Amino acid sequence: MKQRIITAVVAAAIFLPIIIFGETPFIILMYLIASISLYEALKMRGRWIFSIPGLLSLALLWVFLIPTETIGIIEDFGYSKIELAFLAVLLFLTYTVATKNRFNFDDVAFSLLSVLYVGIGFYYFMEIRLEGVQFVFYALFIIWATDSGAYFIGRAMGKKKLWPEISPNKTVEGFVGGIICAVIVGVIMTFFTDLEMSLPKLVIVTAILSIFGQVGDLVESALKRHYKVKDSGHLLPGHGGMLDRFDSLLFVLPLLHFLL
Repeated sequence: MKQRIITAVVAAAIFLPIIIFGETPFIILMYLIASISLYEALKMRGRWIFSIPGLLSLALLWVFLIPTETIGIIEDFGYSKIELAFLAVLLFLTYTVATKNRFNFDDVAFSLLSVLYVGIGFYYFMEIRLEGVQFVFYALFIIWATDSGAYFIGRAMGKKKLWPEISPNKTVEGFVGGIICAVIVGVIMTFFTDLEMSLPKLVIVTAILSIFGQVGDLVESALKRHYKVKDSGHLLPGHGGMLDRFDSLLFVLPLLHFLL
């Protein structure tokens, strides 16, 4: 627990000022974290990012992450993100032939889905930041409240297992407790910042985000269990890897953007 707290404090001291400042440093941070997350996802399947398909996945991720405000970077060449994605698919499939199926169709599907899984979340991290830093902190506080509420209420009252095949320690009581804590924190935040939502909408949106934040955590747990790994990485002592820390945000941030 002590190691987890120290890592969290150090990470917050680095990340939060950059999130508040925004602009180019924030975009660079998102590219860095997303790249590490993709590396962790590919590694779980035993694929090295510094390989032809790995580098192609990384290039596709970087294109996918280009924020709306700088999309002209590729549009000036007469192309769109979707057209470049189609080109990447063709190159992936060509590589299956070149390797005589040592890199096969399943590997192509995993690489593309990994890019989408990581890319969608961090792309909308940048888009939400453009809407206002208060929405970023709203998402972060909702996730922290959900995780804390689920953990402590689950330990105190949890009896019925939520999904033992995926995450044996999670309980239904903790799941509900996480939602309640998130709604309470969301309501409290309205006294300190303008979230531009009526109270009924805030309660509904917060509950939805809390639910899908926990779903995001279960999705990554399922991925790790399938590939028989404990953590996605070891970059954050006591916390695992980047995917372990951002799994909920990968679901929450796109949904928050849509709901706003």
